[in-house]
Amino acid sequence: MRAFDIMTRNVVSVRPDMTVREVARMFVEKRISGAPVVDAADAIVGMISEGDLLRRVELDTDKPVRSSWLDLFSASDDARNYVKSHGLKVEDVMSREVVSVDEDTPISDVATLLETQHIKRVPVTRAGKMSGIISRANLIQALASLPEEPARDAGADVTDREIRAMLMGELAGHKWAFAGRNIVVSDGVIHLWGVFHSAESVQAVRVAAESIPGVKGVDDHTEPYPVMPGI
Repeated sequence: MRAFDIMTRNVVSVRPDMTVREVARMFVEKRISGAPVVDAADAIVGMISEGDLLRRVELDTDKPVRSSWLDLFSASDDARNYVKSHGLKVEDVMSREVVSVDEDTPISDVATLLETQHIKRVPVTRAGKMSGIISRANLIQALASLPEEPARDAGADVTDREIRAMLMGELAGHKWAFAGRNIVVSDGVIHLWGVFHSAESVQAVRVAAESIPGVKGVDDHTEPYPVMPGI
């Protein structure tokens, strides 16, 4: 799927000259936590979210906690914080570094972007103009909309050799993966053998094994890596 397939098309946006209180009321009325800021040509010029409205002089929350030694080097930060907490217009408090994606962006890339940038939503553009927005909720909704997985015996005609080959292919390139000699498939059941450094590695291999078509079960015979005395 692509961004176009899951994005919200009816986007609530705000203008740079709107007041902070107008936006706060809009967030409450629309039950949203953020919105893109667009100019008269509908070009995205910023983003504003609940986080931009937390530190406000009206609420007496305008003084962020800081270590005293940082005060010597924080003149610019003080200025930015003052504008953020006292500014009356959206253009004063909005985030100007906007991350956006194209309609054709794979949703796997969108998920990576949301995670690595620590953001909750990203605008979707077409020819430089906003056409939608994707939030974390859109990704969860896409997952919930997928059809149920087929029954475990749907691939019962798959041979043990084919099951093992598919699993080895799935594990290829992963540092946590089993060596080939530690996997045995018998009557559709995958047996995991070996000694491993972490329970997470075993869990990852088990998850990979359970996803292979035709698998009837996974038996874990693995043992923890022995700890040498004195180490």
